[in-house]
Amino acid sequence: MKPDKERHKKYLFIRTINARSMKMLNWLFCFLMLSLIACSSENSIPATTVNISLSSDSLIFDYLDGSKSMTVTANDEWGISSDQSWCTFTPSGSIAGATTLNVNVTKNETQNRRNAILTLKRNSYTKALKVIQGASPGISFDASNLIFGYKTSNKNLEINASGNWTVNSDQSWCHLSASTGMTGNTTMNISVDENSGASSRTATLTFMIGTFSQTFTIQQGCNEGTTDVNITTPDGYVLMWHDEFNNSKPTMPATSDWWYETGASGWGNNELENYVAGKIGSDTLAYVSDGSLKIYGRKINSTVYSIRMNTNTSWTYGYFEARLKLPKGKGTWPAFWMLPKNFTSWPADGEIDIMEEIGAEPNLVSTTIHCTAYNSTINTQKMSRKYVDNAEDQFHVYAVEWTANYIKGFIDGV
Repeated sequence: MKPDKERHKKYLFIRTINARSMKMLNWLFCFLMLSLIACSSENSIPATTVNISLSSDSLIFDYLDGSKSMTVTANDEWGISSDQSWCTFTPSGSIAGATTLNVNVTKNETQNRRNAILTLKRNSYTKALKVIQGASPGISFDASNLIFGYKTSNKNLEINASGNWTVNSDQSWCHLSASTGMTGNTTMNISVDENSGASSRTATLTFMIGTFSQTFTIQQGCNEGTTDVNITTPDGYVLMWHDEFNNSKPTMPATSDWWYETGASGWGNNELENYVAGKIGSDTLAYVSDGSLKIYGRKINSTVYSIRMNTNTSWTYGYFEARLKLPKGKGTWPAFWMLPKNFTSWPADGEIDIMEEIGAEPNLVSTTIHCTAYNSTINTQKMSRKYVDNAEDQFHVYAVEWTANYIKGFIDGV
C-alpha cells in the first residue's frame, strides 16, 4: 500500500504546532503567575495598628460592694483580665467599636486600701485600667468592754479610729465626755450613776463613721446587799445576772429569764427526745422547787420528751457558772453550754461546752471548745476531761472564764 505522505506531513505539522502551542502556553502561564504575584505585592494591605481608649483611666470605689460602668472604644476586637479576685467585670471582651464595660468589687473587710489592675489586650497590645477601693472604716478600743461596780464612778476608754466619728449611749445613766471624735487616738471618759436596783444593767455605745457602725458595751453591777442571796464574784468581775431559783412555791422557770427551744429534729446529734416548752400535756418537765431547777426526760407512749432552755440575756466574755447535779443512766446527755445569740451555722459560729457528761461514762465530765478549725466532725475539738467521783449524786459548781485571750474551765473553783 502506498504511504499517505501528505497525511503524515499534516500529522507532523499538527504535532509541531501543538508542541509549540504548549511551549507558548507554558510561557504565558509563567508570565501570568509572575504578573499575579507582582500585582499582589504591589497592592498588599498594611497591618492594622490596634488602639483601645477608655472613658477613664481609673475607677475609685468606697469599701462597700459596688459596680461602675465605663466606655471602651477600640478599632479591633479585645479581651480583658483582672489581677485580683475581688474585682470582676462584664463582658470578658468585645469587637471593634464602643462597648460598655461593667466593673464590680466586693466589700473590703480590711482597714487597708487595695488596688486591682484590669488589662485590656489584643495580641501584644495592652491597655491598663486601675481600680482603687477604699479601706473599711474601723474603730478599735483598749478594752473589750468596761465593767463598773454599782456606785457612781468613771473610767477612761482609749479609742483609735480610721475616720471622724460620732457616738451615743442608749442609757441615760451612762454619760460620755464627748459625742464626737477625729481620726486617730482619742481618750474618752465614761461615767455611770449609782445603780440602786436589785439587778445589773447594760448600756450600749454606738460609734459611727459615715454609715459604718460599731458598738461597745458598758456593764454595771448591782448592790449585792439588795439581792436575796450573797454571791461571791471572782476578782475583776461584778455580778451581771443570776437565777437562784428561790421561789416561794413550786413553779415553772420565769419566762422573763428563760426561753425554750422546741422540736424533734435530732439537733445534729441523733437525739431521740422531742424538746417541748416546759411541759407536755399534764406532765411538767421543767419546774423550780426547793432552790433548784429540775429538768426531766420522760417517755410518753413511744415518744421521749425533754427540755432545752436558754437565757434571754447574752454576753460576750465573762465568768459563767452553774451548780449542777447530773442525771444517771445510759442515754442521758446533760450539758451546760453556750452558743451565739444570733446563731446561724455550726461549727463556724462557735460553741463553748462548760460541762457535758455522757450517761454511758458516768461521772466523767468535759469542757470543750468547737469552731471551724477545732470541732468534733474533724476530731480536732479542744477538750479537757475530768473524773468527778460523785457528779451524779452531789452538786458541783461548773464554770468557765472567757476573755479575749483565753477560755478556762473550772470544777468547784479548780
